[in-house]
Amino acid sequence: MTALRIDPIDKPPTLLARVASAMMKRQLGKVMTPARVIYNRVPRMYNVSWQLLKLQREGLSIPEELRLLVMVWAGMVNRCAFCVDIGKAQAVEARLSLEKFHALPEWRTSPLFTDAERAALAYAEEATRHKKVEDATFAELRKHWSEREIVEITFVNALENFYNLLNLPLGIEEDGLCALAEARQRGR
Repeated sequence: MTALRIDPIDKPPTLLARVASAMMKRQLGKVMTPARVIYNRVPRMYNVSWQLLKLQREGLSIPEELRLLVMVWAGMVNRCAFCVDIGKAQAVEARLSLEKFHALPEWRTSPLFTDAERAALAYAEEATRHKKVEDATFAELRKHWSEREIVEITFVNALENFYNLLNLPLGIEEDGLCALAEARQRGR
């Protein structure tokens, strides 16, 4: 485990950062570490992240569970503990079972996954590891998903890799967001 390489800024520097931090605390149960380390240093990144989050939640046609599975799998492949944690927290908030998320390392053989999900996860893994995919991988993906859905799967995977590349070099680790989400669900 790498220690944080840059100290968090706990006092948001702008009105936007203060509002975003308050919303995060209300929604997640705490202000996430990337906000404190990265966004509080470059507050305009809050705008970008908000638009990307809004697109993911409202602008994609792929099933939410698949979106989160692709996110978490890319995080696992890249060993981004923060991203795995927040992806699972989002699954809890969406009232999805974590069974598939815990089984992700065995997605190739686990009966929990459909052929369509396997095709998407194989594609995301290959793109994450090699930045390109073999024709056979793409052909299998195309059997199960429309061109729009393929673009969305590609976008979700690329975005997750972007977040991984922000967190990993800066030593940002798990924030306990999944545990907080599970505690909130039990309290409801």
